[in-house]
Amino acid sequence: MGYKILYIQNERVSKPIEFRGSSLSDLRAFPASPRRDAGYQLDLVQQGLTPDDWKSMNPVGRGVKEIRLRDVAGAFRVIYLARLSDAVYVLHCFQKKTARTRQADLDLAAQRYRDLLKELGL
Repeated sequence: MGYKILYIQNERVSKPIEFRGSSLSDLRAFPASPRRDAGYQLDLVQQGLTPDDWKSMNPVGRGVKEIRLRDVAGAFRVIYLARLSDAVYVLHCFQKKTARTRQADLDLAAQRYRDLLKELGL
């Protein structure tokens, strides 16, 4: 009597990315190296994995996170929301100029978060 071996491939489901406001053009304005790194980190998030360097951004909104990128050209940030099942929403992309994140960047991300929830009826 032979044995049947069943192989189940563990496939990750990749969520689509939706860029809100000017976030895609802002990301495209990053220098090549941090732009590539941001793409790689967002790919991890799409697959349900954790980016290499991130921080929670609860002041912006519940479940909002920030990918932190460092390069010789400076510090760059990608603020996103991945807790919703349908997509990864990139709310804001920017270069950090000081140690603290500018209030204007936080306010813009928070406004896009509120607009998204309203649009989705949440």
